[in-house]
Amino acid sequence: MIRDKINKILDSLPEEELNEVYWSISYIQENYMFKKNLFDKGVGMKGLYDESEEIIEMWDKTFTQNISEAEKEEIYYEQYKWHIFSYKKQDCLIEEKARKAFDTMSKDEIYVMYEGSPIVSLYTNAKVVIAKDFDSQHDIYLFDKDFTWTYIHTHESMCGPYFYEVN
Repeated sequence: MIRDKINKILDSLPEEELNEVYWSISYIQENYMFKKNLFDKGVGMKGLYDESEEIIEMWDKTFTQNISEAEKEEIYYEQYKWHIFSYKKQDCLIEEKARKAFDTMSKDEIYVMYEGSPIVSLYTNAKVVIAKDFDSQHDIYLFDKDFTWTYIHTHESMCGPYFYEVN
């Protein structure tokens, strides 16, 4: 029934509008496949609406503790937190070394946040997730509940992924 409605809408659009529809549907499918993959692995996902602001502040405090406000401004930290790694203000593992480090970490429960989103999620039963599971995601930050490590997959193919462990 819904497919017929969608087809009717598509049939009514001029050819030049279909490209926009295609990219919208591709995005929806990619997001669905990302969530389905995690669901199929038994990973639980819960939005932490009340605690999110505090968790984001704790990420900032923990992973940028040795970076001054002036340095943050210089690297456009407010635009992308991961600039602390791309501008080499924070030592970290990159690319395959970052992916392998994330894959080997203990991660029964992890926090997940996206750049610019005010909502943090808690992924439970996450021990089976690997870096590859997040390759379709952009500007995603994953970190343990104790804030001892973070893994970031950016929207830039030449930046990251990054893995940082607090010493």
